[in-house]
Amino acid sequence: MNQATRLRPLFHPGRLLVTLPALAALHTNGVPVISVMLRHIAGDWGVISDDDKKQNDLSIGTGLRLISLYHLPDGTRIIVITEWDRSSTTLEKLGEIATSGDAPSSSTPDRERPV
Repeated sequence: MNQATRLRPLFHPGRLLVTLPALAALHTNGVPVISVMLRHIAGDWGVISDDDKKQNDLSIGTGLRLISLYHLPDGTRIIVITEWDRSSTTLEKLGEIATSGDAPSSSTPDRERPV
């Protein structure tokens, strides 16, 4: 008999924010936002390096930022970031993340949308 696996949350993710491109990619691939969030808060960090997985495991107890990366069926990569203070968790399409050297554009839409 198949038994459901119960995922146990390892931390409180805070406010959930999903960017529009990430939401569209999840929808296109038929992947619910909640399934990605459940993996993240249960400590399934996805396809990050072993060193990053170890860092995440340590960060749960020490209060540092948590990062997961998941591949969608069409190859799109979704990154999930929980802030160090656990105030929010953001899902973004990997290619849309701005680097610190990028200047904001006046035509750039709001990057975060509460779910």
